[in-house]
Amino acid sequence: MTASNACVLAIFGVAALGAFAQEADPGATAADSIQFQWGVRIPMRDGVRLSAMLYRPLDKGGRLPCIFFLTPYIAQGAHDRAMYFASHGYAFLAVDTRGRGNSDGEFTPLLQEAKDGYDVVEWLAQQPWCNGKVAMWGGSYTGYDQWATAKELPPHLATIVPVAAVGPGIDFPMLDNLFYTYDPRWLMIVRGRALQDRIFADGGFWSTLTRRWFAAHAPFKELDTYLGDPSPIFQTWITHPTQDAYWDSHRPTPDQYAALSIPILSITGHYDDDQPGALSYYKEHMRYGNEQAKSRHYLIIGPWDHDGTRTPKKEIGGVEFGDASLLNMNELQKAWYDWTLKNGPKPNFLKDKVAFYVAGEEAWRYARTLTEATARMETWYLDSENGRAVDVFASGDLRTDRSGAGAPDRYVYDPLDIGSMEYESRPEVWSPSYKAYIDQRPVLMSSGKQLAYHTPAFEQDTDIAGFFKLSAYIALDQPDTDFEVRIYEIRSDGSSIFLARDLMRARYRDSLREVTLVKPGVIERYDFQRFNFTARRIAKGSRLRLVIGPVNTLTMEKNYNTGGVVAAESGKDARKVTVMLYHDKIRPSALYVPIAAASSVEEAKKNGRK
Repeated sequence: MTASNACVLAIFGVAALGAFAQEADPGATAADSIQFQWGVRIPMRDGVRLSAMLYRPLDKGGRLPCIFFLTPYIAQGAHDRAMYFASHGYAFLAVDTRGRGNSDGEFTPLLQEAKDGYDVVEWLAQQPWCNGKVAMWGGSYTGYDQWATAKELPPHLATIVPVAAVGPGIDFPMLDNLFYTYDPRWLMIVRGRALQDRIFADGGFWSTLTRRWFAAHAPFKELDTYLGDPSPIFQTWITHPTQDAYWDSHRPTPDQYAALSIPILSITGHYDDDQPGALSYYKEHMRYGNEQAKSRHYLIIGPWDHDGTRTPKKEIGGVEFGDASLLNMNELQKAWYDWTLKNGPKPNFLKDKVAFYVAGEEAWRYARTLTEATARMETWYLDSENGRAVDVFASGDLRTDRSGAGAPDRYVYDPLDIGSMEYESRPEVWSPSYKAYIDQRPVLMSSGKQLAYHTPAFEQDTDIAGFFKLSAYIALDQPDTDFEVRIYEIRSDGSSIFLARDLMRARYRDSLREVTLVKPGVIERYDFQRFNFTARRIAKGSRLRLVIGPVNTLTMEKNYNTGGVVAAESGKDARKVTVMLYHDKIRPSALYVPIAAASSVEEAKKNGRK
């Protein structure tokens, strides 16, 4: 996905899979130090042969540690990175997945990389120029296939560096069990053997095609036909709308996590669309892994979007960051490989197990665990007067005391309302210069169709780090609907910075694995606790804004609120839903704000001086 579209789609709810993103690096390496071989053939266990490009240091005798990149986006995309690592003493192979590029076989997204990755590892270990130590590299889909390979436990896999790793069923092709309209578009780019990058990159074109489906109120299952490419894979995906055995089969099992023994460096970003996947692998490994392996799993969370996890930038979607955010990923990852494959020193940057960037402070902090990035949760109770929370300019309140005086707030969502389409179709929304993360128009244009709450102005700079949580007491008059919750910093000059969001389909309020339809009129507590990780210094004079509303966008599957099979429903099934949100002494709806912990490194220095 192009960087501009990634910003737009992140704010509106599309998880980018990196799509055709080329793994280029601006610092090219002179070819006079590289030995190159095109068309290396790697046999798989079933007789299929994968095609690879091999880069090695020129005139280097002996065997070398090997790094490989397994991609459906055509192997040449890794050319600059391959040149870099080969010039620093590694053999690097860029490998086309089966059925893509110059490889044999048929491409089946997400289901083939585990066994094929294992076979590549073990084949590489036997080559005369490889010393038997094999590593993997890459991000997005190629971050996913590192985990897929690692779960098969190939004996010669020495380390992985999964960046922005896709979590099948976690953040692609759906997030919180809501599918993306992006799915057929992504399937188009991996159709056949060539890279359909020009077609894929035309965001306005895809917006137009999607708008036809959206305006027709057609079933989600017909989206692939509306987008011009009926897809059996898409149709298979949508028959698995919950977290089930199908999606589980893509990811490591508890026993496989427990058996992992290799060092791992995981990397993601505040605005990375695949942060949920990247962190799910990390959390599951911390839960099930053995102590030795967990002690060698490091996590970096920077102020980056999806593409920025590979090549950090100082500005994304209108939000600017300091120089400290611009990690040199080549140097960092080379230092990691030197440590894990060549017995070199541990990278200087990895001062503790978790490194997270605090925007606004523009500095890195460290923690022993992801949980320890948060010192405490600060509680802000929702309140309003006379249902005024539907107006951003006269909103409800977030307050630290439980007054219990406010009457319930309400909004009405009509699935046949397509007002959002006009804004999302505007050319500037698809421009590379679009400032998605500071644009307040989506919120302002939805006034009256959502609920909004603000804290008072902060009396001092306040650092947050971790995961927000919202507990809201809600009653519906229909058996189902979809929610989106968004949180912003509103600065003293009135400008806005997007911080975090969560999605929920009401039927999955208790579990992403089980359907429990809503009993109309019954008040229940809805716990929104799948927000993305964020870390930022909220400036003195700023406020936090909480927005709660429906999911009604070109970018997501539409729920018509009936409680039926969402992918099969259409406009003729549509039901308006009235959402009532309660906040009183008996039902204290509250936003929980993660207050950042001090850096473990600084704390250690202080303790050392005592």
